[in-house]
Amino acid sequence: MKILIIRRDNIGDLICTTPLFTAIRQQQPTAYIAALVNSYNAPAIEGNPDLDAIFAYTKGKHADGEAVWQAYWRRAKLLWQLRQMKFDYVILASSGFAGRALKLAKLLAPKHIIGFVTELASSAKIDLPIAHGEGSKLHETEDMFRLLAPLKIYGPIPPLTVTADATLAQQLQTQLPANLAQSSGPLVALHISARKEKQRWPVENFVELAQRLHAQHAARFLVFWSPGDENNPFHPGDDGKAAQLLAALADLPVAPLRTEHLSELIAGLSLCDAAVLSDGGGMHVAAGLGKPLVCFFGNSSAERWHPWGVPYELLQKPSRDVSEISVDEAADAFGRLMSRR
Repeated sequence: MKILIIRRDNIGDLICTTPLFTAIRQQQPTAYIAALVNSYNAPAIEGNPDLDAIFAYTKGKHADGEAVWQAYWRRAKLLWQLRQMKFDYVILASSGFAGRALKLAKLLAPKHIIGFVTELASSAKIDLPIAHGEGSKLHETEDMFRLLAPLKIYGPIPPLTVTADATLAQQLQTQLPANLAQSSGPLVALHISARKEKQRWPVENFVELAQRLHAQHAARFLVFWSPGDENNPFHPGDDGKAAQLLAALADLPVAPLRTEHLSELIAGLSLCDAAVLSDGGGMHVAAGLGKPLVCFFGNSSAERWHPWGVPYELLQKPSRDVSEISVDEAADAFGRLMSRR
């Protein structure tokens, strides 16, 4: 049996789809299981033990350094290659009706296409349809897992799976400063970046929290952030905020871990014992690595996107503004998290 799962959106969305790979592999150990993703989110599933292959194409908006037509030409060649593989099932892993993914699936001419349909959007080409219905009220992972019903695969739902590059993780480990070995407390990831404004916790809060966690738990820290200048209109980053945080924590066992590539973020987070961060792709990466989490939620749905399959403490204010979460609340949440380990 040959099965292809198409997931063409964000990093966290793709990671929340990894339980499908695991469940299919458990029921069909000899099946050929592949994923069709984009060049942006593909590193999130590199090394996944349940996949035989990962096929990635470049979206036009991600065609950095090459002409858009070249990206489209490579995509056309990839789709022709996949068509020759004669898949038995193509699964459209997307919440609701996945019109764009369906266009790709039709070009592959599989025996069956599995996907969600709604009252407003459907297609006869999805010959194994699943009514999306109340799916948007479920966790993303639970919603996607319903797509396995035509394969007679049901719960329990496996955890998320993210695999760090062992060689890269070892390289990062050897580069860490000696002061991180001065205490035996937990090595805590502090990820200070968030794409949405209301998901951003103030740097001064991270400073005070780190000081408290070191005093109370002998915690050590790796600082993660989105690299770049905050004034860059195309790729804004948090280099300035990271420098401010590191300067304020100079007396603590702390080290920066600048990650230019998603694989570096994965490898770096794999070294940590726990993480403190806002909702986003990094949170799902940490959950996929099995890390306990304190997570800040702003104007996103905690019911839909909370960490899956790991111990976590979730903080969200009625205002849906992360900046209103106090340091006291974060420190208490970390204490509860450590008591559950």
